[in-house]
Amino acid sequence: MHKIILDCDLMKFRNSGLYYYCLNLGLHVNRALSKHCGAAIRFYVPRQEAHTFKLPGHTIVRRKYHRYMKPFLRNCSVWHAPFQSGRILPPPNSRAKVLLTIHDLNALHEGKSIEEQKKSLTHTQELINRSHAIVCISEFTKADVLKHCDIGGKPVYVVHNGTHAVGQPALDANSYRPSMPFLFTMGYVNRKKNFHVLLSLLEQPSIELIIAGKMDEPDYIEMMKKQAFALGVSDRLHILGPVSENEKAWYLKNCKAFVLPSLAEGFGAPVVEAMQFGRPIFLSDRTSLPEIGGDVAFYFRSFEPAHMQSVLAEGLAVYGRNGLAGKIVERGRSFDWERKAQEYITIYESLL
Repeated sequence: MHKIILDCDLMKFRNSGLYYYCLNLGLHVNRALSKHCGAAIRFYVPRQEAHTFKLPGHTIVRRKYHRYMKPFLRNCSVWHAPFQSGRILPPPNSRAKVLLTIHDLNALHEGKSIEEQKKSLTHTQELINRSHAIVCISEFTKADVLKHCDIGGKPVYVVHNGTHAVGQPALDANSYRPSMPFLFTMGYVNRKKNFHVLLSLLEQPSIELIIAGKMDEPDYIEMMKKQAFALGVSDRLHILGPVSENEKAWYLKNCKAFVLPSLAEGFGAPVVEAMQFGRPIFLSDRTSLPEIGGDVAFYFRSFEPAHMQSVLAEGLAVYGRNGLAGKIVERGRSFDWERKAQEYITIYESLL
């Protein structure tokens, strides 16, 4: 297993889903391997993450000269490229097998131009052409890949992501503390997440909306603030930016409901994180979200204000009557990183 390298270069983006995907996959794969055979895979990491995995002999720190020379590939048997926008692959004449994980083809679902869609698909297809096996993180993503890409007869597996444990709920002195019941959502604040449609839910008095995550598109954020002002709800919209894991846990535990009206998700990691706390979950019915939310979530089938307000009110009533909290937590437990790590190990072994 020492011949397997997991490309963790995208861990340079902290507080992102990809950071926690690489972190959890690496930690759980190594834990499983150490239990059974004392082996470990290796990690290719950015400099700031040199000590994250606490396995110095198995960590390869990115260097500038790697652009031209990659000596760490000499004895590599399997290179795991964990995202479809990766830039580092073994050369075509290498003996290393490439496992490519595809999280989504979201460019097809975000309202991007035809040119942008073609560019994204072309890059993904180039990675597929140089891969020996493919993992998709949802059945939805697999269906998308099979429809829009040529996999050339290579095996395609589905391995759902596991649950990222977010830590102990706690606010500190500088945290925003809501003064009334609140809806909570999180993710990169951009058009794809579609957060602005949630403003219509603030027409109900005495409720706040808290959004946590990287401020990804300033013009979209400004548009949302202007829309909130026009609706007279600016004082109840709180866009916090990135929050700590403890703050996130506090908001998930104490919110009136978790809401995610995203237009495009390959999986929906925030949904699974929210499930740990058993609060009501409201999602759009787009892309992979119904697959992940299953029958424990409520769905916005349009973004018309009256429809969204009705879904929220009816869903909260059902949640209160039917004791859904336990079912939500139980579904969250089914996305278990220990089990997912074993699935990846089986795939690695098939390529050796």
